[in-house]
Amino acid sequence: MSLHALRARCIPRLVRSIPSQLLGSSGRCTISRLPSVRSRVANRQQKAAYSSTSSLDLSAEFGQSWDEYKEFFHFPPASLAADFQVGQKVTVHGFLQKRRDRSSRLSFVDIVVDNGPRLQLKSEWSEKDSPAHMAHQQLKSVPAWSSVAVTAHVSSLKDGGNTGSTPSSFAGGRFPPGVNEVELELVSIQALNPWPKDIIVSDGVQFPATARHLQLRFSDTLRERMRFRQHVKSSVTACLEKENFSEVETPILFKSTPEGAREFLVPTRRPGLAYALPQSPQQYKQTLMAAGFGGYFQFARCFRDEDLRADRQPEFTQLDMEMSFATGEDVMRTVEMLIKQLYNNVATNFVQVVDTDGWHPVSRKRQCGKRGSSEESVRDFPSIDDGPLPRMSYQDVMSLYGSDKPDLRIPGQIERVEHVLPAQFVSMISEIDNPIIDCWRCTLDGGSPRKYQKFFSKILSNLPLGLNRNPDGEPVILVHDSSKPLNGFSSLGFEAAEKLTSDMQDGDVLILQARKNRPFEGGSTALGTLRSLIYNEAVAAEYIPADPSFKFLWVTGFPLFTPANEGTTDPGQGGSAGFSSTHHPFTAPLTSQDFELLATDPLRAKADHYDLVLNGCELGGGSRRIHVAHVQEFVFRSILRMTDTGVAQFRHLLEALRAGCPPHAGFALGFDRLVAMLSGTGSVRDVIAFPKSMKGEEPFAGSPSFMTEEQLETYHLRLRDGKPVKS
Repeated sequence: MSLHALRARCIPRLVRSIPSQLLGSSGRCTISRLPSVRSRVANRQQKAAYSSTSSLDLSAEFGQSWDEYKEFFHFPPASLAADFQVGQKVTVHGFLQKRRDRSSRLSFVDIVVDNGPRLQLKSEWSEKDSPAHMAHQQLKSVPAWSSVAVTAHVSSLKDGGNTGSTPSSFAGGRFPPGVNEVELELVSIQALNPWPKDIIVSDGVQFPATARHLQLRFSDTLRERMRFRQHVKSSVTACLEKENFSEVETPILFKSTPEGAREFLVPTRRPGLAYALPQSPQQYKQTLMAAGFGGYFQFARCFRDEDLRADRQPEFTQLDMEMSFATGEDVMRTVEMLIKQLYNNVATNFVQVVDTDGWHPVSRKRQCGKRGSSEESVRDFPSIDDGPLPRMSYQDVMSLYGSDKPDLRIPGQIERVEHVLPAQFVSMISEIDNPIIDCWRCTLDGGSPRKYQKFFSKILSNLPLGLNRNPDGEPVILVHDSSKPLNGFSSLGFEAAEKLTSDMQDGDVLILQARKNRPFEGGSTALGTLRSLIYNEAVAAEYIPADPSFKFLWVTGFPLFTPANEGTTDPGQGGSAGFSSTHHPFTAPLTSQDFELLATDPLRAKADHYDLVLNGCELGGGSRRIHVAHVQEFVFRSILRMTDTGVAQFRHLLEALRAGCPPHAGFALGFDRLVAMLSGTGSVRDVIAFPKSMKGEEPFAGSPSFMTEEQLETYHLRLRDGKPVKS
């Protein structure tokens, strides 16, 4: 049979077999609608997969828990505030605590509800097989710590120490405002998810970081700090909105630009292209000023791949602000107003609960009905001065405190004494030529010199690496001891000992440290670091009384540029000038004279930058920005000596500045640090729900995770060393 005859015979049969819905109005087949062989095979496999579940015996798979789970679809809804009247039946949802059996017929148990009053449930029965007896048996069958729905009669409402039949007011929500304790009489209880037997809860149990949900669940302090964080955020938002700031969200997926810190990159499926997570919204918020916004803020998520410590996380939250037509003074006044309003709000609404681990904030309303332990005490937040916050220059704080973020609670200031000391002593404590000798006198609690000798010997034997191997010389600590020649200061010589120690008493300490005779750079001197370390250790040992006050300070007049440091891990701006911007390359010079110095001696130029410090912690910093495009490009190219490629990465910002951008200034407040400081902890991990560890790992979920071969292929990546990837 010829090919032509075969086509004439077979094609009509094929067309008749095509479903009519695949034929066009002309009767011709629309080929694109024909199912491919691959799709038909996939459909068969999918149907086979679906049909494979039809043989499952769910009752055998789950047993009794199958029927129990079906009951969870029908648990009773929680009652509203208006329902809480004495004698009324209500339903509450929460976590069952340990049952307190008073007899076989009487039990008490607390129900924990988030951010609500204390709920005490009473279960008592008199007749066997009565509803009360059945409810009591239900209660005894539910393990402690289970999530439950409880129906009960309200027997008492306690309002801030005032017990009565009704609360002072009802204003919506799940519980009436002002009510701190509710006593209930059990009607029925339904376990919504029973607590497993393999998780043991005992008094003082410490759960690992991999069980962060249990840390949060069983730590009142952690949960109180989470609530406190939300209160601070709401208060700040209300204050800034009142000042006509606009909250604007900026992108998380940004691009890599040499601002200063090391970035996290996010690869894309397009070969060679990657996003960068923002170090801060700096460039976007400056662009918003060019776009006509008068005041901007947001609680921004920021990401920096840098060395970690107690007050630093690879991802963190900062309160980001910017103001157009503004100077640094305008921003400082606004931030100062914000801080004072926030602090007064906190002091009005919260108290400090002090225990053996320190203190944490608790709402005054919650504290009224809270049962405290015998080891707890309650105190108010200390007041702060109503006047302007104090200000000091970078030069002054480095000279007097040895730190650009000084803790003003530490008594005594640093002074230079090399002009008083004999040359022999100076050469004994330092090998550098013509050193500066810093001195700090510390007064302790008047104990014996021997006790303090042991205390400081322990400190010296455990100094951080940068102090005990300081090339400028190790610190010298001398304790006043009237039983020794020259009261223990004979190594200083008579004249120096007389001038430096005439007003000292037994147990007082003189600490000396050499440093190079050159301008300050960086964040601290060796003695500044040691001074803070000694103070914290002495407070912990109760040799110096703890100071609960909050000492705010503005630090201004920072150097605009900082010499490159071989030991730093930050990439800086990637230029070849031998120095980098102290903060970021968008910071404006402080004065016109500092602007002139850019052409002659950039390292002497000061920045219009300001840091807000609280008790030795840098809460945040800000600056007036360079708002003229060609000046900004001049700093990039001629001062920092960035490459053409580096400058091109900021082309979008230069275009925004070129379009008539007004003068502007801003501020970034470390929100995690602020909340930590105001809630009595030195670690931001205590105010973050799921923090990263010192290795940058999140233990609960196990991030970061290894990339699979498939992921590497998807993003066009490969490992440089060829090591296998975990699957």
